[in-house]
Amino acid sequence: MGWDVTPGRHDWPTLIAAKDKEIGRLSDAYLANLRKAGAVIHDGRARLLDPHTVEVAGQRVTAGTILIATGGAPHRPEVPGAELMISSDEAFHLPAMPASLVIVGGGYIGVEFAHIFAGLGAQVTLVHRRERVLPGFDDDLRAVVEDGLVRAGIRVIAGDEPHGVERTGDGLALALGSTTITASAVMAATGRWANTAGLGLADVGITVGERGAIPVDAWSRTAVPHIYAVGDVTGHAALTPVAIREGHAFADSVFGGKPTSVPHELVPTAVFCLPAAASVGLSEPAAVARGHAVTVYATRFKPMRHALTGRDERTFIKLVVETGTRRVLGLHMVGDDAPEIVQAAAIALTMGATKDDFDRTFALHPTVAEELVLMR
Repeated sequence: MGWDVTPGRHDWPTLIAAKDKEIGRLSDAYLANLRKAGAVIHDGRARLLDPHTVEVAGQRVTAGTILIATGGAPHRPEVPGAELMISSDEAFHLPAMPASLVIVGGGYIGVEFAHIFAGLGAQVTLVHRRERVLPGFDDDLRAVVEDGLVRAGIRVIAGDEPHGVERTGDGLALALGSTTITASAVMAATGRWANTAGLGLADVGITVGERGAIPVDAWSRTAVPHIYAVGDVTGHAALTPVAIREGHAFADSVFGGKPTSVPHELVPTAVFCLPAAASVGLSEPAAVARGHAVTVYATRFKPMRHALTGRDERTFIKLVVETGTRRVLGLHMVGDDAPEIVQAAAIALTMGATKDDFDRTFALHPTVAEELVLMR
């Protein structure tokens, strides 16, 4: 189309400085809002001394109601040398951008960071123990995302896991079941566990579950009725909007006089890979496992914009529909603006839209999203 594009250059220290500045701005804004609301802030690590007392920074604070919202923390594989691995928490604190990186784990964090560092110029290898990345997502979406990793120049090793990490020369050697890989750095992206260690939960009658998660009911109550927990610490979907909704429901229920529970169905979610992936509702295997008879509508195409750019970018869209009622049970997408499109479509699924509702909706042409209402 006549453009002459000059390759750019990336400066790692500038990125880190900008990141630190933005995180500082956000943190200061949150603290300012808390103080404006009249909250008293105690900085320090907290521990429950009894069901109504919290000790923090040498002070004891008592309350009739306690809310635990300590989030999650990165989990490293339990192998020799695991302490040599970085996690996503340390990735943007490195003094220099690694020339090569091995990422262990094929979930959200692993896939996103593989694209980030590959985009910045690193040689990236992604190792995951399953057949496909993104466990829990629809199988067809997973295949498309893994294809995108390969097309981005990322080496993908499936069905393998780490046995140990050692220092070697200027880098690290990661031993797998099938081979050994050397790289400047190794990242553990094997999930985040509930940040509950050292909180004194057992002393007050709360027993944590898998990955340290605090069991709660639909009202976010723990086994101790006046102690509540919300967000990643509960083991629910580790997503910011879920934590916010649970916190809001807690406030409404306990202090607002408006009892509110939080259903965890139809939570839209996105993986910010390239191109991005997004999903809401049931995957095809999950729908079948729940006893639904399903009809699947799927399409994969090259968006019109890339007919101009010449880039080999494909968009994938899949609708999982209950055969009898025609209700749309799930939407799964990979492509440009997938998170934006799925967020809007999630409204329709939440309202119980059917495939016929989609079919009688006019298309907005030329867009990627129009395929939602054109699939037959």
